[in-house]
Amino acid sequence: MMERLKQELIQYSKEIGIDKIGFASAEPFTELKQRLIVQQELGYQSGFEESDVEKRTEPERLLPGAKSIIAIALAYPSKLKNAPQSKRGERRGIFCRASWGRDYHVVLRDRLEKLEAFLRERVPDVQISSMVDTGELSDRAVAERAGIGWSAKNCSIITPEFGSYVYLGEMITNIPFTPDTPIEDQCGTCTKCIDICPTGALVAGGQLNSQSCIAFLTQTKGFLADEFRDKIGNRLYGCDTCQTVCPKNKGMNFHHHPEMEPDPELVKPLLKPLLTISNREFKEKYGPMSGSWRGKKPIQRNAILALAHFKDETAVPELIDVMKQDSRPVMRGTAAWALGKIGVKEALTHIQHAKEKETDLEVLLEMEKGIRMLEIQ
Repeated sequence: MMERLKQELIQYSKEIGIDKIGFASAEPFTELKQRLIVQQELGYQSGFEESDVEKRTEPERLLPGAKSIIAIALAYPSKLKNAPQSKRGERRGIFCRASWGRDYHVVLRDRLEKLEAFLRERVPDVQISSMVDTGELSDRAVAERAGIGWSAKNCSIITPEFGSYVYLGEMITNIPFTPDTPIEDQCGTCTKCIDICPTGALVAGGQLNSQSCIAFLTQTKGFLADEFRDKIGNRLYGCDTCQTVCPKNKGMNFHHHPEMEPDPELVKPLLKPLLTISNREFKEKYGPMSGSWRGKKPIQRNAILALAHFKDETAVPELIDVMKQDSRPVMRGTAAWALGKIGVKEALTHIQHAKEKETDLEVLLEMEKGIRMLEIQ
């Protein structure tokens, strides 16, 4: 009966648009537990994940009587159709591929809810606990055990069918499904992702220092450390470098789900309009995207850094306004630094005048940096 139910569930998953499904035991993730403890000791965690290692590695703590975990994967696009061009005076930023289209948390929860309903109809007393990304369990560890793909050196799950361009979700249940066989690691001796990481955040194959990962840094809200400012480029949210360089992702581009189709103007937006976007407009335009979850502040700070990256002289008037008028210290200070980086001499007087009225110590420090860059040019 369990095997028949498993096959019926697999068939139903295809009907509702799940690209891959796998089944794993709900035994503790003992190896993962040790790795997470090391990550904590090294200070490599981002702070966004669940801090309780036991909850992350012991499914029965989340669902007493847990017997199985059902893992799902949905493939998302890797190439942008009709991408607008970034050009002089109209520079653009970029959201990572995982933020294209509708927020993947919403999409995957919809699929998991359908699977839940399917199981409840056939097993009325079934117990279920589902989660996507923000749950306690490690999506990658579950997917690896369930045979969805292997855990790669770039810390992504790579599937043979879709590469690493997949969203992951899982469902713990008390139904004792037969577990699937994990996929053998296929990274081999390749180290391209480690070699190309802009900040060296991939300290070793499968080991990430989240504190220096650009994907994490773009989501922080404070001043970005000087050492990372030149490396963030025009990224507004996330980083795809370790995925785009991966040979296993070559030619992988799937458009299976209409809700995942990106709006080119949203995922590659003009930078200057972002500097003055209102809370309401930001929520209306970017709210449905997963990249909006931290609000507009990190996106705006990153837009300023991107304008500095491009040395966009046409943005100087807008940056001067931000430096003088924005109520948030991070925006004022980052704008002052960006003015120095862009290097238009006329900005020097504006920074000096703004400095006379500034009271925030961190902003004053950024203004000094901007002034020094302009004075030595």
